Amino acid sequence: MRQRRVLSALAFSFLAALSPLAADPIAQRGIDAFVTPDDGKTFYDFAHNPIPAGFFCDNSKAFTDRVFLKGLPLTTTIPGQLGGADTIVERLDDAAFNAKGLAVTRVQFRALSMVSVAPIKTSCGAFHLYVSLDGPQRVTTMSIHRTQEGGGSFVAPLAVNARFTFIPVKPVKTKNPRKLELKASVTFPGIPLPWSFKNTAEVKSISSVTVDTNGDLSPDTRLPMTSNFSASMPPDLLTAQGGNIGACACPQPCHAEDGCMHCYWPRGCFPVDC
Repeated sequence: MRQRRVLSALAFSFLAALSPLAADPIAQRGIDAFVTPDDGKTFYDFAHNPIPAGFFCDNSKAFTDRVFLKGLPLTTTIPGQLGGADTIVERLDDAAFNAKGLAVTRVQFRALSMVSVAPIKTSCGAFHLYVSLDGPQRVTTMSIHRTQEGGGSFVAPLAVNARFTFIPVKPVKTKNPRKLELKASVTFPGIPLPWSFKNTAEVKSISSVTVDTNGDLSPDTRLPMTSNFSASMPPDLLTAQGGNIGACACPQPCHAEDGCMHCYWPRGCFPVDC
């Protein structure tokens, strides 16, 4: 009987070691940083929300074109600290996994920096379009599912209040030119995406970052750096590469809503050589 109890205990320990919950029980709060490539996939379509006539100058027509966007690296106190990232989403809470491998945290846009791939042409001249965050951002909920020791999948709708700033390609000679800005609120529906745990050594080397969050190119807000949670990174890929992701193997998630789409690479994993 004693031998049977010992064998049962050993079997339980073995199964526990194989459980998705056997390793780190918490996805720590922190930021996820992303890079928006210049590949023609990210855009805002003004046909869904036209710029009114007379916006660019007195005789300008309503603008309904689709404008393609690319990332403009965020300004940080320490140059290059985010590796060229242009988008930051923060996970506001530590997320503890329950017995079913489920956890919940709140998420919020913290920084966004994009620019039009090409100038916008109007009867009033050409303009660069810059996209940044507009004031406090709405908070949404991320649901995390852990399916294996190294990670799993998550779903998180993303809400963004954006400011569009139009800058003339040729400087305006008039004094105190009118500021050309528009605002838009977009909520990207949540889609299932992968996530993975980072290795211990990488997490220990992480500190905070002070970053420009309002688009004026001056760092203004201190944020926690990345944590043990890596959004949009498949755990199987991370394991197969031994922690070093091949540039051409990286996933490229896309969030889409009527009239706009944002496609990106997880920070540290984008195909610069493909």
